[in-house]
Amino acid sequence: MPNKFTAIAAGVLLAAGALACNNDTITNLNQNPNNPTSAPPGPVFTQAVRLSASRFIGNGFALRQTEFVAQHWAEVQYPDEDRYARLGPADVQGTFNGAYVSEIEDLKNVAKGGLAATNPAVYGPASVLLAWDYEYLTDTWGDIPYSMALAGDSASPNFSPVYDAQKDIYTGLLATLTKATTDMATLPNAGGFGSADPMYGGSVAKWEKFSNSLRARLAMRLVNVDKTTADAQLKAAFAAPGGVFASNADNAQFAWPGDNVYNNPITDNFITRDDHRVSNTFSNILVGNNDPRTPILMQPTLADATKYAGMPNGLNAAPAGTYFLTSSRPGAIFFPGATTAGTIGSSANKKNPSYFMTYAEMSFIQAEAAERGLGGLAAGSAATYYQNGIKASMAQWGVTDQTAINNFLAQPAIAYKGGVEGLKQIAIQKWVALVTDGAQSWAEWRRTCQPSAIAPGPGAVVAYVPRRFQYSTTEYSVNPDNLQAAINRQGPDTFATRMYWDKSPSAAPTCS
Repeated sequence: MPNKFTAIAAGVLLAAGALACNNDTITNLNQNPNNPTSAPPGPVFTQAVRLSASRFIGNGFALRQTEFVAQHWAEVQYPDEDRYARLGPADVQGTFNGAYVSEIEDLKNVAKGGLAATNPAVYGPASVLLAWDYEYLTDTWGDIPYSMALAGDSASPNFSPVYDAQKDIYTGLLATLTKATTDMATLPNAGGFGSADPMYGGSVAKWEKFSNSLRARLAMRLVNVDKTTADAQLKAAFAAPGGVFASNADNAQFAWPGDNVYNNPITDNFITRDDHRVSNTFSNILVGNNDPRTPILMQPTLADATKYAGMPNGLNAAPAGTYFLTSSRPGAIFFPGATTAGTIGSSANKKNPSYFMTYAEMSFIQAEAAERGLGGLAAGSAATYYQNGIKASMAQWGVTDQTAINNFLAQPAIAYKGGVEGLKQIAIQKWVALVTDGAQSWAEWRRTCQPSAIAPGPGAVVAYVPRRFQYSTTEYSVNPDNLQAAINRQGPDTFATRMYWDKSPSAAPTCS
């Protein structure tokens, strides 16, 4: 039996064939019947979900770039990314350029078609995922093309889009999510994607929750520069139709077929590579607190099967290589079974989901909001939300020993303290729970300064942890004037320039 994605591809080809046989198009010599200008929204949406997962939480941007900056993992050989030496404009242009011409273009067209048909079950999910993609782009580069992006095929074509200020992009994304939730709630039974929705199977109610939860993430990201807006948006997200994630069953995730064509991209990486090790930053928090997730997220060292250990980030090649046997690989759950490193995982791991957003993250957002008196949450509820986040992360990664979980929560270092110390606990546990999502982990460190141990390694090419990535090389060639205007407004195109929501670190209680 063909897999789901093969069937979808066949559906697109059949649709193309149907268009090619349409008598109305025979006389139009300017149209290529083998290159249709439109396609059914379902297959296009499925493809956009897959591309989004592969690009931002897969084995390139996440596994090989942002996870080293966020320091869950480190490089034991070929450590150029870990030293920030291979994070320059040419190295990141595939993410910047590819997102626009692939999934963002597809989602924009699907949403446009759904709006024209007055079908929020189509344009709602497409708009939510479009906001998700744009958030990753703006939180990585700051000012980016947004309001005028991808207008080359419009009635008034524009091939040189302006770069919108990040503040305005956030305003636009929050408005998009507000409309998506509101409209999906008004027509919940309208025909949607059904089985072509690989995240929620066409459930509009689930997409409402994802929309509201993503809105809460964006709201909290603004808290250091615009606390009033953050508070108002948190209140609105928590009260919006459908509410926010309430259990792991609500997680926004993409389950991979695991058919060796469409595998979890992180397991695909480890089929042939063995250059990742757990960072000291991550290991010290897990092992140091006797975290029940340790044997799942780490493997024993090759030198000592009874020991879990990390290695420093940002080393040059020679010193990094000395940790090959004495530091832990990422957990066996990330490995696909028979690999060049030996049989250390399971072939079933190829089906592991990629997580767009989780209930654990949502719980930590609620915990922080409650502790800071934001979002209208009950005073004194931060501890409950904090524990909910930890428990949700434990369940997500397969921890089932309730006694071990209870013992972990009762430890003096983990038991919720409240106040600024409580906010630090929330930030650290949120960072732990975000493992595999390097972009969100990195953004949270920039916003909260936690974990405070994150620092550039001795081989790093700059003496600080990057605050952003540099713009794509191709933008200097194809859109130089608008790019330069963005640089003039935002600041130099370097790792050091802080973006809008990152300009007031002193406003973060956890940074002192």
